[in-house]
Amino acid sequence: MAMVVSGREAGKGQQEAAATMDAGKYVRYTPEQVEALERVYCECPKPSSLKRQQLVRECPILFNIEPKQIKVWFQNRRCREKQRKEAFRLQTVNRKLNAMNKLLMEENDRLQKQVSELVYENGYMRQQLHNASVATTDTSCESVVTSGQHQRQQNPTPQHPQRDANPAGLLAIAEETLAEFLSKATGTAVDWVQMVGMKPGPDSIGIVAVSHNCSGVAARACGLVSLEPTKVAEILKDRPAWYRDCRCIDVLTVIPTSNGGNIELIYMQTYAPTTLAAARDFWTLRYTRGLEDGSLVICERSLTSATGGPTGPASPNFIRAEMLSSGYLIRPCEGGGSMIHIVDHVDLDAWSVPEVLRPLYESPKFLAQKMTIAALRHLRQIAQETSGEVPYGGGRQPAVLRTFSQRLSRGFNDAVNGFADDGWLLLSSDGIEDVTIAINSSSNKLIGSHVNSSALFSTIGGGVLCAKASMLLQNVPPAILVRFLREHRSEWADCGVDAYSAASLRTSPYAIPGVRTSSGLSGSQVILPLAHTLEHEEFLEVIKLEGHVFNQDDVVLSRDVFLLQLCSGVDEDAVGACAQLVFAPIDESFADDVPLLPSGFRVIPLEPKTVDSPAASRTLDLASMLEIGSGAASRSVNETASSSYNLRSVLTIAFQFTFENHLQDNVAVMARQYVRSVVASVQRVAMAIAPRPSCQIEVEHIPQGFPEADTLACWISQSYRAHTGLEILRQCSQTSDSLLKLLWHHSDAIVCCSLKARFRIYASFFMRPHSKHKNTCMTEMFVLLQGSPVFTFSNQAGLDMLETTLIALQDIALEKTLDDGGRKLLCSEFPKIMQQGFSYLPAGICLSSMGRPVSYEQAVAWKVLNEDDSPHCLAFMFLNWSFV
Repeated sequence: MAMVVSGREAGKGQQEAAATMDAGKYVRYTPEQVEALERVYCECPKPSSLKRQQLVRECPILFNIEPKQIKVWFQNRRCREKQRKEAFRLQTVNRKLNAMNKLLMEENDRLQKQVSELVYENGYMRQQLHNASVATTDTSCESVVTSGQHQRQQNPTPQHPQRDANPAGLLAIAEETLAEFLSKATGTAVDWVQMVGMKPGPDSIGIVAVSHNCSGVAARACGLVSLEPTKVAEILKDRPAWYRDCRCIDVLTVIPTSNGGNIELIYMQTYAPTTLAAARDFWTLRYTRGLEDGSLVICERSLTSATGGPTGPASPNFIRAEMLSSGYLIRPCEGGGSMIHIVDHVDLDAWSVPEVLRPLYESPKFLAQKMTIAALRHLRQIAQETSGEVPYGGGRQPAVLRTFSQRLSRGFNDAVNGFADDGWLLLSSDGIEDVTIAINSSSNKLIGSHVNSSALFSTIGGGVLCAKASMLLQNVPPAILVRFLREHRSEWADCGVDAYSAASLRTSPYAIPGVRTSSGLSGSQVILPLAHTLEHEEFLEVIKLEGHVFNQDDVVLSRDVFLLQLCSGVDEDAVGACAQLVFAPIDESFADDVPLLPSGFRVIPLEPKTVDSPAASRTLDLASMLEIGSGAASRSVNETASSSYNLRSVLTIAFQFTFENHLQDNVAVMARQYVRSVVASVQRVAMAIAPRPSCQIEVEHIPQGFPEADTLACWISQSYRAHTGLEILRQCSQTSDSLLKLLWHHSDAIVCCSLKARFRIYASFFMRPHSKHKNTCMTEMFVLLQGSPVFTFSNQAGLDMLETTLIALQDIALEKTLDDGGRKLLCSEFPKIMQQGFSYLPAGICLSSMGRPVSYEQAVAWKVLNEDDSPHCLAFMFLNWSFV
């Protein structure tokens, strides 16, 4: 019976022992034998029996070792390797926990300090209220007001003295910026509220908080990464690599300082997230220096007329935004790695965008997702790649795959924004302003380092055409919509267009008139994953559309179509994150420098800003800019962010196609029609996946000023059931929710129109002689309105659609909300409504009170009867409506 005994390592650990029972003696491995076994172990940690026997035969120094003992040596070696890795992992986790514990203790100290300040302020306010209660003169009241103002201005926005644009003046601005940044990162200068779903832990991204009631919007994050501080600083300064909305960043001036730091004057341009808003730019001062405790600080702020300093460059197509004191505090950790504090604080001039988009520019959660969390995630990704823990996808290094993701995002942002300095030129519309067409004939439009542009366009001329549109979605979670669009491409995409997009990037692109998909021969979709981020919030993949068959000059061709696709934001628990699906056609070779022409979708949730009064609510105007001094009355809306039932989001669609000059008009017509068809498909998908009203909805705002509202809701429901046989409102017997509450929160727009302005139907009969036929009797029926009927009631969705309030609703005439086609259709259907009781109206376009077009999937009109079965009003329900 053989017995194996583990020996001691000799010398410097190079000599390992493995003994066998051989005549009662122990045999040790020589250093040469250990070296030979180690070489084999590096190539194959678990050799087979044949491999071990071959090893003994080919290696003379192992001639006295039996294959069985070599097997035991490899077993022990694998065991020691596993123990070593586990010990290293536990040390890493312990180091992370110690650093996280230190971080949490600092956060606890900061919160205790904040609590102390709040207790002091509370006591101060109590004292002032007590003084106000005993005051008996107007002077005392004025004193109380003055005291309240003093309380609110305990921490006013600092007024900086004017400084010259010389090194001394810039250094003074830099030092003040540093102090303000540190007070935000580790102090109580901003009231921070922890972001939902961001729990600290060794494997979490860190502690993330957002601002509450401060100037502008701010976000803060604290996290750990296994990178040295200097490497972290280098990565964070390369903002275009991780901030996807950064178009360009130019360091115009670098000034060394006497304390070993440096001052940089930076001009940065950022993309607009949708076609409905202008892009932003920043003119900032960035200050980098080391602290006495070994920490590294990078702080930044805008240079304005208030702070002093030089004036930055001006760009007419950008709105100048302000960056308040922001930056990064990077502390070295014991045992390696860094502890990072990130603060982003900006004022994006929300009043310059359409009202419905202002929550996007006023949301600190959206800022946290786009900048603060994105920076931490990028650092963690780089750290994982540096340690070799990220596997290669498709035989490519992670850095190459990250470059693909950046190119896709940048190309899509370029298409959505369409900057003139990039060569984009708008084309005239076809009379309907729902789809915007722009062309770009610059030779470097295709994003690829070795694109053969001359083969494509130089001979016959051409360029790139982009068709884009934006629309408002109601009650559709962005993550679910994008996930559906990714997994069910056939529900919205046209395989003929996919085939044209793929073929157009070849040296001899097919002309639009000759490309037509053979019916019934569309192929299936295969998803080939390439890479994903650590938390799977973004993944890169290749889409293979198999067996697409199309005709070219009456020749049937069959070819697989390949798309490089980037999908992000499909996590439903990510608060404030936008969802995006971007793709670009590629060929089978898929080279690292493949030209990319991205198209896709972006869905941005519109989380309303918390307000103290319903009067601060916004309208749903997607196209108009803010009109200062407008007298339009504001309306009350339910802004419960946690309820997906009231979720609003903006969908932006952009598709890019190559074209030849003589086919530009054809491609423009095709692109416009295709985007409209995609919009219609997305609307159908949105209607299918949108959550339906439940009986557990908490009502915040009940219509006021309508004492008969409950009775009217009952009449509406009963009449709809009597005419159509269907239920419009499903009331739960176990709840006390009234029909009015269910009607008010119904997902479709329901409006009522008075019958006080009588519809009168006139029929005229006349004989029209004809030269060849007998006299023909012609009947003409038309409807005249004696005083245009007006709206009398609407639910919340109807007010959103009409962009009005309950008070202003009665000033809106029915005929003003219908286009010519809608008015003619209603006139023709009115006798049927009055006789049959209801009528289904096809999809169409109506107008809001602001004159903005609103599309709807279908409409139902029915006659509302009162208790005496007499007509009381007309009701209209618009299904799956959205702004276009």
